[in-house]
Amino acid sequence: MAEAQQAEARKNEKVGEVVSTKMSKTIVVEVIRRVPHPIYKRIVTKKKKFYAHDEAESAKTGDVVRIVEHRPMSKLKRWILGDVVRRASGKRGSVRAGRGCSDGSAAG
Repeated sequence: MAEAQQAEARKNEKVGEVVSTKMSKTIVVEVIRRVPHPIYKRIVTKKKKFYAHDEAESAKTGDVVRIVEHRPMSKLKRWILGDVVRRASGKRGSVRAGRGCSDGSAAG
């Protein structure tokens, strides 16, 4: 019994932002890491997208979620939704969508 609990505790977890919910019971989560460059030692931002299973379809675009490692469910899905860390604000939406002018006109 204790070994089963330890196996659950060792599962890999990642926190990222939901960038797509267009598939059925699947979300796309973008995880951002800041790591030093191996040669130049400058801090570099790296992004990677993970496909995760969302059975209840509770996550929305712009939410910050925790995903947990799971058995393969399809060719690309190896993660499941753990929980929603922070909901996207309804007024502003996604951080990614907030770029540019709010009225749609070009600046300059």
